[in-house]
Amino acid sequence: MSLTIASINSGSNGNCYYIGNGEDAVFIDAGISCREIEKRMARLGLDIQKIKAVFVSHEHADHIRGIPVLSKKYGLPVYISPATLQNSRMDLQDVISFAANETIKIGELEIFTFSKFHDAADPYSFNVHSGGITIGIFTDIGTVCNNLITHFKQCHAVFLEANYDDELLENGNYPFHLKKRIKSGWGHLSNAEALDLFKEHKAEYLQLVLLSHLSKDNNNPELVKGLFERCSANTEIAIASRYSESMVYEIKLSENAELFCNKMIKKQGQQLSLF
Repeated sequence: MSLTIASINSGSNGNCYYIGNGEDAVFIDAGISCREIEKRMARLGLDIQKIKAVFVSHEHADHIRGIPVLSKKYGLPVYISPATLQNSRMDLQDVISFAANETIKIGELEIFTFSKFHDAADPYSFNVHSGGITIGIFTDIGTVCNNLITHFKQCHAVFLEANYDDELLENGNYPFHLKKRIKSGWGHLSNAEALDLFKEHKAEYLQLVLLSHLSKDNNNPELVKGLFERCSANTEIAIASRYSESMVYEIKLSENAELFCNKMIKKQGQQLSLF
């Protein structure tokens, strides 16, 4: 048993994360166009027909922009909380509601929903389980709460927000009200906050961290990657880009039940910039 994961896009310009096994897969959010998702899936060698559902974390445009077309074209159910649906104003044909602390089965995948702090109507993070493997999708988070710590500890691989560097944000050109919103307990995780979570609470078997939702103006991929790599031990650190899809990663259980991460580069043609 293994799980395959990839970031289709990650950033304020659009977010979409892929988690699947040999038969079934799901998207967490779809904030770029259906056409662009199709192109990136094809470049990665991933079969979009294996997508069985889209799970929505919250209603901000960079997480839902592509969902109506994607859902209609491929007949995909959209799992979304009632408050998120109401505030999204999306016109969807196949909606399935969920609430906090539910486990939803999609084939052999189990998607667990839990609440987070963010400036949205009813925001959620997700853990995806299958065959003893757990993948966490933790972005758009205002603060590290007990929910996040509990579910982070379970993970073998994570999409983890590292949105901004404190100094770059403080000295940058954003207006004061926007800086305040980002740094509030309802905004985004800083590099320092994400790093503290990683250092204090990562499982020994955590094999991969995809640093996600990096700010274009208030962060630097090499900077944050270096911060994590200095204390990563056996955990691989990678960047989920705002400009292109990531590599494809396969998370496996070895015979002695220790996890390792077998990176598979499935892109065709020229490698796109990760930054």
